Amino acid sequence: MIQKLTSEERAGQIAQLHGWQAAANRDAIERNFEFADFNEAFGFMARVAIKAQEMDHHPEWFNVYNKVNITLSTHEADGVTQRDIELASFIDSITA
Repeated sequence: MIQKLTSEERAGQIAQLHGWQAAANRDAIERNFEFADFNEAFGFMARVAIKAQEMDHHPEWFNVYNKVNITLSTHEADGVTQRDIELASFIDSITA
């Protein structure tokens, strides 16, 4: 069973990511993205979707035109796990 990160572990891991922050009302991390247009945003989402499917770990996200908001939390652990950090790190790598 996958283990939820402690608050100290979560804070340390978030500090190593770019632009991610703890979600306000739940044990999750989130980040907002803004792209040039819808096509760029959709292409980004497609790349994340492929990685998420490979990991069998799917984000919660919201998209309007060129904006994408992503929230990561591992539902079976009821909080942030290493899976979330790994997916966030991948997302960082494709937006650098």
